[in-house]
Amino acid sequence: MDSLQKKFRQFAFQYATALKIKIPESWKTNKLAGEDWLSGYLKRNVELSIRKPEATSLARASNFNRTNVNRFFENLKTVLDRLKLESGDIWNMDETGITTVQKPDRVIGRRGYKQIGKIVSAERGTLVTLALAVSATGNSIPPFFIFPRVHFRDHFLRNAPPSSAGSANPSGWMNAEHFFAFVKHFVKHSKTSRERPSLLILDNHDSHLSIDALNYCKENGVTVLSFPPHCSHKLQPLDRSVYGPLKKYVNSSCDAWMTNHPGHTMTIYDIPEIVNSCLPLAASPANIKAGFAVTGIFPYNAHMFQDEEYMPGYVTDRPNPENVQDVPANVTIEEDPAEINFSEPQPGPSSRRSPSNTPPPPTPENIRPLPKAAPEKLKSTSRKRRVTAILTDTPIKDTLEEEQKNKRKKKTIVEPKKKE
Repeated sequence: MDSLQKKFRQFAFQYATALKIKIPESWKTNKLAGEDWLSGYLKRNVELSIRKPEATSLARASNFNRTNVNRFFENLKTVLDRLKLESGDIWNMDETGITTVQKPDRVIGRRGYKQIGKIVSAERGTLVTLALAVSATGNSIPPFFIFPRVHFRDHFLRNAPPSSAGSANPSGWMNAEHFFAFVKHFVKHSKTSRERPSLLILDNHDSHLSIDALNYCKENGVTVLSFPPHCSHKLQPLDRSVYGPLKKYVNSSCDAWMTNHPGHTMTIYDIPEIVNSCLPLAASPANIKAGFAVTGIFPYNAHMFQDEEYMPGYVTDRPNPENVQDVPANVTIEEDPAEINFSEPQPGPSSRRSPSNTPPPPTPENIRPLPKAAPEKLKSTSRKRRVTAILTDTPIKDTLEEEQKNKRKKKTIVEPKKKE
């Protein structure tokens, strides 16, 4: 029996028992609802369907909460009120990886064959980082590529989108030096200046905290605002409406490239040409504007996200470490639904008190309360927790500069004294 369907039928039996409604004897015998009930329930509620959920990390679930989101929108409002920006001056920047091994498109094959193959370039791909900035009016600047090579050569950008720029390092990922180069590329193509300031919104990656880059931004009229950590899946316009379609178009183009070049292996030098054909389709003005709209950045809407979108964070919604006593993390409490006192509100997002003295009917959270993490303990770690901030404001920038100085001091290796 499918695990999901079994759990759902068990829950239906528990809820029906708590409501004290008449149920078939087979339910009582098996301690779960019947299969015919589940199929009938789904037919009666056509808005429900069995779907495959999207994997969400615990860090994203816990950090996307109302406190972090409200703080971001407060900072965004501060910048908008301060600079009186138009939509064309609000930009979002982010990176994504483009690999030389595509995920093949689906094919039509004969029934009975257990495996159907499709040629890809190699078993393991090589990744090239693509950095892009888009504005709330639907415009975008030419992309910035980072190649996994020690030295950058101009021929790496053969057949790339016009005016593209690039750099290289052995890992192929963005670092502080490359971010500084991207910022110069951004200022050049966005036409930002002190007379025409702009806002650049990006995530809290360490490479984006380069003091040289932030100083250059401030000198050229670019205000940099960071997202709360692990919230880009909801707040980043590029993640919401551009990079998803781009990956699909790139996969299809890689399939076509393999068909047009039989027996050849795709290399990182073919990626700029593929991006050139796919980027206009994914980074269309309609897609870009939709990304800014659904995140509430432009038009500005601090109440874009409803309560149910914060529910995954309920699991780790717990007191601060300094306000709690030590509780063993492996302690769990399980209750029999028949022994729960339904007259007392149980913990859960939809727990409510009845306005009268009549005990409220049990809610789904009464039957099966959402699990809660144990109180968080203070950790002795040197890694600083980031928050959303206006990075180019002097107090924030000075704090970052001091942190980076201290970090460099700790990394300095003291040579031992030579014995005479």
